[in-house]
Amino acid sequence: QVQLVESGGGLVQPGESLRLSCAAPGFTFSRYIASWYRQRPGKEREFIAAMSVAALDTNYADAVKGRFTISRDDDKNTVYLQMNSLRVEDTAVYYCKAARGTNTYWGQGIQVTVSS
Repeated sequence: QVQLVESGGGLVQPGESLRLSCAAPGFTFSRYIASWYRQRPGKEREFIAAMSVAALDTNYADAVKGRFTISRDDDKNTVYLQMNSLRVEDTAVYYCKAARGTNTYWGQGIQVTVSS
């Protein structure tokens, strides 16, 4: 069973930036569609961003468009989420997902807290 691992979360002030990473030892992320989701306190898990195989296409939720950027380094089998101009309402547990056909793998989630 593949277990993706997120890193890079933490506590920041409004307006600051964070970069999340997602990887798994021995997992060939390049073959999968990569996505980021988040779950805010008291809310359902929601889609944030996705990138196709070979980075041919990206898609973002309206709430993060223009502030967040998804990218992938297939040589490192790692997917990133650059988060700029963070807001208090971006506080959430962030999850990465890898999907290919009927195979879907999730990370365990990482906390991002935006607070002054």
